[in-house]
Amino acid sequence: MFDTVLIANRGEIAVRVIRTLRTLGVRSVAVFSDADADARHVREADTAVRIGPAAAAESYLRVDRLLEAAARTGAQAVHPGYGFLAENAGFARACADAGLVFVGPPAPAIALMGDKIRAKETVRAAGVPVVPGSSGGGLSDGQLAEAARGIGMPVLLKPSAGGGGKGMRLVRSEAALAEEIAAARREARSSFGDDTLLVERWVDRPRHIEIQVLADGRGNVLHLGERECSLQRRHQKVVEEAPSVLLDGATRAAMGEAAVRAARSCGYEGAGTVEFIVPGGDPSSYFFMEMNTRLQVEHPVTELAVSVGGRRGLDLVEWQLRIASGEELPFGQDDIAFDGHAVEARVCAEDPARGFLPSGGTVLALREPEGDGVRTDSGLSEGADVGSAYDPMLSKVIAYGPDRATALRRLRAALAETVTLGVPTNAGFLRRLLAHPSVVAGELDTGLVEREAAGLLAETVPPEVYAAAAAVRQAGLLPPATAGWVDPFSVPDGWRLGGVRHPAGHPLRVTGHEPVTLEAPPADRSRVEPGRVTVTVDGVTHTFHRAGDWLGRDGDSWHVQDYDPVEAALRGAAGAGGVDALTAPMPGTVTVVKVAVGDEVTAGQSLLVVEAMKMEHVISAPHDGTVTELDVTPGSTVAMDQVLAVVAPAGPAEEES
Repeated sequence: MFDTVLIANRGEIAVRVIRTLRTLGVRSVAVFSDADADARHVREADTAVRIGPAAAAESYLRVDRLLEAAARTGAQAVHPGYGFLAENAGFARACADAGLVFVGPPAPAIALMGDKIRAKETVRAAGVPVVPGSSGGGLSDGQLAEAARGIGMPVLLKPSAGGGGKGMRLVRSEAALAEEIAAARREARSSFGDDTLLVERWVDRPRHIEIQVLADGRGNVLHLGERECSLQRRHQKVVEEAPSVLLDGATRAAMGEAAVRAARSCGYEGAGTVEFIVPGGDPSSYFFMEMNTRLQVEHPVTELAVSVGGRRGLDLVEWQLRIASGEELPFGQDDIAFDGHAVEARVCAEDPARGFLPSGGTVLALREPEGDGVRTDSGLSEGADVGSAYDPMLSKVIAYGPDRATALRRLRAALAETVTLGVPTNAGFLRRLLAHPSVVAGELDTGLVEREAAGLLAETVPPEVYAAAAAVRQAGLLPPATAGWVDPFSVPDGWRLGGVRHPAGHPLRVTGHEPVTLEAPPADRSRVEPGRVTVTVDGVTHTFHRAGDWLGRDGDSWHVQDYDPVEAALRGAAGAGGVDALTAPMPGTVTVVKVAVGDEVTAGQSLLVVEAMKMEHVISAPHDGTVTELDVTPGSTVAMDQVLAVVAPAGPAEEES
């Protein structure tokens, strides 16, 4: 086993790897950008090295700086985590050339499976069924469009070099092909440095099943069963579980054997995942999609639900390290079985109320669940700044139970205990999703989340939220408790000569909602304490976590601010642009500007593209008109709700004389 391992990653996966290294008695080396100087993974590692500024291209993606950090700290191996350079064959080769062990598969296996076109051809030759689609690499836009028309709409555009749903586009209309191909190429180039695309048949209402494989350097390859990853949004997984309720024993064995053939076809070593698309109505008709040549985000559900030799649980990071150090797997396929059920939910910095756009901010209060059958993998800490430079996933909450119903129940309870005040997250949305009848019944497909999302959002703010916020503000007006005399006229409790008059209301506004004016509840129906507020509304008592202007409960959070109608009116009159203004829907970077001042545009025309946390958002014209203001250029960093451009509406057409 190694003495020192450098982790070429950040956030929750870096913390996760550090935990195993500590268990094994191996010294850990963290790397960090300027944005992560005070991050949790930096504090928990034995040693940490700065590798550059916040931009990933100048830090976490700089092979030379990572290798220099390894040399300076005496590291013998590099664990790439997932994302960044985890599936970069060039990085794996550079590690080998520098005398470092890359904790992952050989560079040729990464290169082969990283090219989705070659990967499909290779596994097809090994007898693994693949999704019908285009063939050959380097297809032009026209060739891609022709292949799509030949397959028949709808089709899925996929980056050949990518993964994790980045750059994937579902196209249902031939008329949209040109624009969607261009957008997919931009995202692929931005995320992977390679804009090569392929096109595949879209399987309607599919299920996403993946098989965990493990291979040592002695030719032993086995699988650890499947994970169900069908709950997705924008092709990104949000909930995963093991095992899948869809598969029977025979299908599980057949898919496992296909995954092992796929791994053998590329000379795989280490932990990897073979992904399949499965028609929900016919699980035996599965198709290979891709192989992820790294550890997966959702690996904890396998760790918790799989038994080896009759003993439940294993550490996949430990086996990555043991295989990389030359050990042989001491168990075989017959030793592997499922024991119970595990479900994972990804907590992300995104605002469900704003269409799940990436969010950001400072973590003012943090509470992460723990307890019987509950595990949290997190890179968060109080005071941490969540920006737009990296992936939006903050943590993962995983629950285990002897059966699926118990695991789901424990996970819902764990998400209700999750508190991340200061940064909007999807924790409350996930809790409601896990209670959806289709999810409870195991009737899943990759489109379920987006079909049902609207019904899982809270359209209005519960009245007790405003009551709690008003109580906090009222308490803030009270003088501090002292042993001395307090002037009763200075206490805003409604006491006046001639009787008690209720204090004036507090104008409040929750971000994304209309302002309200609410009177604070009487003192006997509210209690304000450090970090907590309790109010009684209509005979029901509600307790909230609080920090600054934030309130949280059951995984949901609300940013409740004082509202000054005069200030709001002045701000509106100062030229915010009204309905003519195009504002940034999220903090991020402008990557594309398609217009100039004076250009005439039509309603719905794409004008700009803003990118944050590896996600593109197209800004379109709100109506026909003329661009009268343009305040950004490609590369501009923008804040949420910042005005980007103004489109003056077209006037009525002049009548012919």
